[in-house]
Amino acid sequence: MKTSADLLIALQALVEGTHLRRLAIAFSRFMIERGMSDTTQIFCAAVLTEIEARGHICLDLDVFVQDPCSVLEWDATTWQKISTEFSFPLTAQKWAAALGSGEHIFVAHQLVDDLVRQRSAGRSEVDLFSAYKDEDQHQALVLQDHRLYLRRYWKDETQVAREINARAADTIEVNETQIRHWLDLLFGVVNAQSEDATAHPRADEDVEPDWQKLACAIAVRSHLAIITGGPGTGKTYTVARLIALMFALNRQPDRLRVALAAPTGKAAARLKQSIDNALNDLAPKLGNTLPLKELAARIGAARTLHSLLGARADTRSFRHHAGNLLDVDILIVDEASMIHLEMMASLLSALSANTVLVLLGDKDQLASVEAGAVLGDLCGDADKGGYTKFSIDYVQRASGQIVPEQYAGAAGALAQQTVMLRKSRRFSGPIGTLAAAVNQGNADAANACLRADGEILRWMEHARHSQLLQLAIQGRVGAEGGYKCYLELLQQIPTPATIQTEHLAGELTDHFNQWVKAVLRAFDTFRILCTVKDGDGGVNGLNQAIEHGLQELGLIKRDSEWYVGRPVMVTRNDYNSGVFNGDIGVALPNIDRSKPIRVYFLDGDNLRSILASRLRYIETAYAMTVHKSQGSEFSHTVLVLPPEMSPVLTRELIYTGITRARTHFTLVSPVNHIWQTALSIRTRRVSGLNAALQLGNS
Repeated sequence: MKTSADLLIALQALVEGTHLRRLAIAFSRFMIERGMSDTTQIFCAAVLTEIEARGHICLDLDVFVQDPCSVLEWDATTWQKISTEFSFPLTAQKWAAALGSGEHIFVAHQLVDDLVRQRSAGRSEVDLFSAYKDEDQHQALVLQDHRLYLRRYWKDETQVAREINARAADTIEVNETQIRHWLDLLFGVVNAQSEDATAHPRADEDVEPDWQKLACAIAVRSHLAIITGGPGTGKTYTVARLIALMFALNRQPDRLRVALAAPTGKAAARLKQSIDNALNDLAPKLGNTLPLKELAARIGAARTLHSLLGARADTRSFRHHAGNLLDVDILIVDEASMIHLEMMASLLSALSANTVLVLLGDKDQLASVEAGAVLGDLCGDADKGGYTKFSIDYVQRASGQIVPEQYAGAAGALAQQTVMLRKSRRFSGPIGTLAAAVNQGNADAANACLRADGEILRWMEHARHSQLLQLAIQGRVGAEGGYKCYLELLQQIPTPATIQTEHLAGELTDHFNQWVKAVLRAFDTFRILCTVKDGDGGVNGLNQAIEHGLQELGLIKRDSEWYVGRPVMVTRNDYNSGVFNGDIGVALPNIDRSKPIRVYFLDGDNLRSILASRLRYIETAYAMTVHKSQGSEFSHTVLVLPPEMSPVLTRELIYTGITRARTHFTLVSPVNHIWQTALSIRTRRVSGLNAALQLGNS
């Protein structure tokens, strides 16, 4: 009979064969040291830690017993060898029988929280969190139904579900007539439909409502609103009008505290800039009816979520939490698809019950780098609507918009506070058509789109490495970009002869300031996005190759790690230096050439800099991963696919890469079947959040 010691030896071999991470075997040892001896239990604990690294919240035992190779991403031979050696069942039926439907084998152990026993004792699913707190003995694992969790993920998931449901159901008393008045001012009476408040959508209704106007009406009636939609659907345009509406409805608008946040510094800066521009455009339309400019000026700078919550060095905890709440009335969070489960739990716990939380994001984009796909779980069915008669009647009275019959339903409270914006105003051309085809997994339509347009879209099929380097440096005809453009601006650096040096006094002159901004904006017009880190077509290989090519042309002089013109991305939040994960800057000289190189960052129109020597966590950024590009846009985006298939290549990743392009997009695919295969694979992150949300609505 095989023992736990034998299993550790087998797990070590799997680690050495790159089938498991070292953390899996470390966690297995941890469980054994605390008394776990059953090899099936130990193996499932190892699997759980392995899939967590891929973004899954839990191990779905129902799925695992059906297709263990798919869950583990192993070949059948590897699975058969270890399952046979340790007598793991080889069929789904026998595996389910051995686990007792995935419950008793874990429930029997003292390290596993026995939620099944709690249910059998008559406890409500909705009250499990309270029961968990009362009976918590710091168990390592939690089993709920057919899902096995690491303890902290179950706790985060349960908390998020509980708080989201509570916020969505906590309605705010509103004056519908007043809302209608202000919405007509903010949006105009466009697509005005029946004024009869008792009218209902007709079966033949083919006129789409103004979803942006509708979203604002829905958002003001609860302490939670989710606004989702693809690029160009006007999420920030909508939320700017929502902010104006909230100012207008508030009795003391000058005391209303509005905060803006996003997962990355780049996304936060874009959010602030977009909202400021939209509010400034709105102010003349409202005239003296609302002092919007003065009120908008009180909204502070957008911050990263880490900064907003007050992250602490060398710890996962934040300064703001349930015992020290954020002092804010309205919180707008952009790029919510990038928020992982733990961060969402931390954010919700730091908010007062009276704070209105508005989440913006594209549910079809890549999920967060860390575990969870929270936005996808929250609004995965947003395209269906599911609005109740109560919501439909309210929307018509408050906004004048009729919800078409196809979006009617009887979904829970969260669906009533979720709106999907459906009309893209920016991506109506070839880029939008391509993104839509990819999002639907329609490879034929995507291929036809790429081959039909030769200017806005370009498909470099069977591309050679030399062609990619040429594109990176020189760009292509008819499209902005190529890194040569921003590097040529470096030659135009202001000199002491052209600047009044007596006015410097350690500060940038206006002349030098404008030059720096021009360089940074030129760099941001073009970007190479990769799907993998390693190899010639990966981030590391391309960054080295592009650097070498630029140096050969004399466009850069790479004589040390820090050279003039080096673009860098910050890879970790550094609160001492004031830079955050995802920030992109360029190393530039000081006007005083005796002083060391500084790295400059541009947030909207605000320029900041830091000594290059103080930046500890950075990487060169001619090429970057699609994941790192989220929250950014580039006039010309180049998406590079690798010559071999990778687990990260999915439809969502391709869609995200395409939608980073503002005016031009180029696809580089050395091997075409990789592109076709990627479009057929969807990202599926396992969690119980959707089930927990449904339980809360039942």
